[in-house]
Amino acid sequence: MTFPDRKAAFEVNNSVTESSLLKFIGVDGFDVYNCSIPFDHNGKRYMYGRIEHRDDWARSWVRIFLETSPDEYTLVNDSMIYPLEDPYVSRIGDEIILGGTHVQYKKGEYKDFFSYFYKGNDLDNLYYFTTGPRNMKDVRLVQLKDKIGVFSRPRGKDILKKHGSESIIGYTEISDIMELSADVIRKARKIENIFDDEEWGGCNQCYNLDSGLIGVIGHKCYKEDRPGISDVLVYVNISFVFDPKAHKVLDEKIIAVRSSYPAGPAKKAYLIDCAFTTGIVMRDDGKVDLYSGLGDTKQGRAVIEYPFEGFGAITSPI
Repeated sequence: MTFPDRKAAFEVNNSVTESSLLKFIGVDGFDVYNCSIPFDHNGKRYMYGRIEHRDDWARSWVRIFLETSPDEYTLVNDSMIYPLEDPYVSRIGDEIILGGTHVQYKKGEYKDFFSYFYKGNDLDNLYYFTTGPRNMKDVRLVQLKDKIGVFSRPRGKDILKKHGSESIIGYTEISDIMELSADVIRKARKIENIFDDEEWGGCNQCYNLDSGLIGVIGHKCYKEDRPGISDVLVYVNISFVFDPKAHKVLDEKIIAVRSSYPAGPAKKAYLIDCAFTTGIVMRDDGKVDLYSGLGDTKQGRAVIEYPFEGFGAITSPI
């Protein structure tokens, strides 16, 4: 069955029974989307969010929000402004790692993008410490028992020509966070059997499991023509389990699609079916809250079953 067929079958049997749109206070006139997962720090819950005006593209920044009510986050006044898109967080050792995409312009025109990484314990004063490879998004880190797992996401014409898919995912390990570099990320070994021809995607949040496996919450994408709209970018929330010793994927599946969340606007018509995955947070009832950016304008939450059932429990939230 093709991935579009799998998506169609999932929508028919969509098991999501609870979902909502998050509310962001303190940023009137701007959209907040493609956020980090919520995370706890010093007794409070926070989320980094991408802030951008509806009419702008690749002109955004990242700031931190404090959870003030269920599904409600308030901008932390006077907090640092990070020149990033699509933030994500990991806890490596005793430090918070903030990553995101930094877009560069030359003479006012879009030129390149890079993954930037910040670290520290003061959420309002994280220190930049390294940069990923040119034009590579979706680099993700996970604290393992004795190592740090690093997932890469090369994409481009060379990848399409060599592999058939528009992107691939690679994996490698380092012993210390200061070993992270563009060269280390670039050399990560390809994980086979994730994307079919002309598909792309990547990891969004990775979790160490007590079985020694790694649980991955990610996204998979393809283009599809719709009545009156060509090249609709279809983004789907997926999960899979990665065996780092065998270097192979287990149990890849769809966990939510755009229609799993409440309706809302899209930044452009071709983004009407875009759910850019964030990650999951465990709930007291054994299920998980799945977070996702929606249409490049909103951030959503959906309640789903624990996606790594049978493969181990998450050892830490991030």
